[in-house]
Amino acid sequence: MPSIKDTAAQFFDACETGKGWGACEQYCHPDASFAAQADAFEGIDTIQGYTEAMKGLIAGPIPDASYEMKSFAVDEKRGHVCGYAVFEGTHTGEGGPIDPSGKKVETDYVYVMEFDGDRIRHMTKIWNDGFAMRQLGWG
Repeated sequence: MPSIKDTAAQFFDACETGKGWGACEQYCHPDASFAAQADAFEGIDTIQGYTEAMKGLIAGPIPDASYEMKSFAVDEKRGHVCGYAVFEGTHTGEGGPIDPSGKKVETDYVYVMEFDGDRIRHMTKIWNDGFAMRQLGWG
């Protein structure tokens, strides 16, 4: 059985490279919940919804999206894994609230993944969406 660290790392990469729920569901409970204090994710309350939103972002407005993992921490006692990364990309694709702006985004964020057994049951994303949206010219 893989460790929660391995599972979290594989989930993080699948999500952040736009593979969507089809690739991410194997790491999560079917009804895994999602939370973020970010207007960009208003109405998204499942990890399935979040992973599909990321897939759409990367397939659409930000096709050159990438991330750099800065820190990865495991709290075995509490069943949590935190990954801190920097997301980068340029609005060159169709989609988003405006026509392609050609502007770049470089934004810090953290995933806090809560495990139940060997699968993620909840994830919180900590991210300043307003700052990122302004970088892209979207706000």
